[in-house]
Amino acid sequence: MTSHPEFNEKTTATVVASVFAEQIRNKNGVYFYEVHSSYSTSMIRSMLNTRVVVITGIAPKSLGEAMAVAIAAQSPAKLFLASRTKEKLEKVANKISNELPQATPAVELVALDLASQQSIQQAASQIANSVDAVDVLINNAGVMTLTRENTADGLELQFGTNHIGHFLFTQLLIKQLLRAGSKNDRSARVINVTSEGHRLSPIRFHDYFVEGKDVPDEEQPPPEITAIYGQIKDYNGWLAYGQSKTANSLFSLALNQKLKSRGMISYAVHPGSIWTNLNRSLDEEGNRILAKTGTYWKSEDEGAATMLVAAFDPLLNDLPESGDFYLNDCQFAQPAPWAKDTDAAEKLYTLSEELLGRRFDESVDGYKP
Repeated sequence: MTSHPEFNEKTTATVVASVFAEQIRNKNGVYFYEVHSSYSTSMIRSMLNTRVVVITGIAPKSLGEAMAVAIAAQSPAKLFLASRTKEKLEKVANKISNELPQATPAVELVALDLASQQSIQQAASQIANSVDAVDVLINNAGVMTLTRENTADGLELQFGTNHIGHFLFTQLLIKQLLRAGSKNDRSARVINVTSEGHRLSPIRFHDYFVEGKDVPDEEQPPPEITAIYGQIKDYNGWLAYGQSKTANSLFSLALNQKLKSRGMISYAVHPGSIWTNLNRSLDEEGNRILAKTGTYWKSEDEGAATMLVAAFDPLLNDLPESGDFYLNDCQFAQPAPWAKDTDAAEKLYTLSEELLGRRFDESVDGYKP
């Protein structure tokens, strides 16, 4: 259970951030700096109980912007805003400075293209060189397309961006996340923004680029989806999207299995039905199909609320005894069985490392080639 069972689909991120202001605010930072101004910046960062937040997928009129504005209003120590488009980042940063003159977060813009491993490494290096610890990472960015596209590294775009891109970005910041979890009295958190779209497909381990290869029964879409699309013989963008969203959920499960004991936990979050620029690649028919998937369509502020519950609710500083890690409408919910399968989570983790050509060794806080 969350600490506010009254929160629901109409709760806004603005309200959530205000309720959890003490979990966001950089308490005593100004006083500490004035008293210890002779200390180096890195020394100050390491000793302060600061709140450093990283958000991917920042753009005007988006979930990323709604989260950024709500969090910034509560004055965290540092707020990293990441996106592949400089102009979009600057518009959101300007909105924060213009609309929240009373807030005092240090906002840093990060160029991040999750479809490029080179860009991901550069973005992670920028953050790691700027701060010693990251308290909250919100993996919010995503793409949806009905036609086959590839990442810069040759991966199917939706799986390569929505999952592999965030997998690599998170792993490159693991040291900073674990450091935050060890120096505070609360866990560092990784929030993976998934979707109820995960119910479209489990991970197709025998066909993860959705090329129409034969897969065993447990990797097939549920019967109601098969009834619509029949036997998959070619690329299907809906299934590719659903698989990538299942991967987001399984990534949270894997992180908890591996790193919960070391002060880092992860939640997978469905923001709800909301019209964002995620559907910019859909054709008219695709948008008609998408319109039928929701009964209540949220504003950006409402859609961002559940991510902030997962990120800052003090009652979620430890995973529930039930092992729940999936949230919807600001409360715990149950994903599809394949999105909470521990064996599938470990298998996906290994596949992700293989696709990246890198192995993450938790014992040394870093990659080994």
